[in-house]
Amino acid sequence: MTARNPRYRGVIPPVVTPLTADGDIDRPSLERVVGHLLDGGVSGLFALGSSGETAYLTPGQQDEVIKVITAAAAGQVPVLVGAIETTTNRAIERARAAAGLGADAVVVTAPFYTRTHETEIDRHFRDVSAALDLPVLAYDVPVCVHSKLDPELLLPLAADGVLAGVKDSSGDDGSFRRLAIGARELPEFSVLTGHELVVDAMMLVGADGSVPGLGNVDPHGYVRLHEAAVRGDWATASSEQERLVALFDIVRAARPGTVSATAAGLGAFKTALMVRGVIATNAMSLPMRRLDAAETATIAACLDRAGLSRA
Repeated sequence: MTARNPRYRGVIPPVVTPLTADGDIDRPSLERVVGHLLDGGVSGLFALGSSGETAYLTPGQQDEVIKVITAAAAGQVPVLVGAIETTTNRAIERARAAAGLGADAVVVTAPFYTRTHETEIDRHFRDVSAALDLPVLAYDVPVCVHSKLDPELLLPLAADGVLAGVKDSSGDDGSFRRLAIGARELPEFSVLTGHELVVDAMMLVGADGSVPGLGNVDPHGYVRLHEAAVRGDWATASSEQERLVALFDIVRAARPGTVSATAAGLGAFKTALMVRGVIATNAMSLPMRRLDAAETATIAACLDRAGLSRA
């Protein structure tokens, strides 16, 4: 077996995008989020992912997010930027813009909205990669794009040098294990889990790291988990994971029937960061609503139980 030396490993949170009450990018808050994550010891930053509300932002807002995050990171860790678009040419255009603004790599989904086929998905990644001088990672998120990126598709792309890694947010742990097994012969290929409640288990089966939305709220916890797993201290890793599972209850704070699952999750992350004093408001992109005072109190109580400080 070839010794693994993946390009991307560790904890790479998908950075939330703080907004002002008017819906503009809150630059000072975003800078504080980056500082908070770097202080937590993260290994990279994923800008303009699902947790960054990328689908809600205009191209101008997306550009502004990239500028702020790359400037705040100042080369301390790599910045991976989502080029999440419906079709190949749009993804290439978005990825080139990200490259021009300082991205170290881009993260690309399968095509969506249009009906697609596995052969077209394969061609999509090959064409995006060929058009760029940056590493490309695939983002497997079937709940949003409605197609699954199976290991049988991804591993040949990795072997051909098309893909530098995968962020797997499919929740299909069997598929992830097959991907990790196949990656053993691809030493630089990064296998990253977005399944934030089972990072310890995914590390045990071969994950190189994680991309946890909850890592915005508690980056230190995910870094402790990762470091424990790397040194083989599975009892500590499991204990840390269980604490984070309890913290994840913040996503249940929104009143049922009043928000989407997206708004409940992202709203909880933003509200927790607001309570912790990292961002100024928990404003959300339209048509989502911000969580209210009662929901905020529920989240604050979860933070207390998890041992996290408040502002």
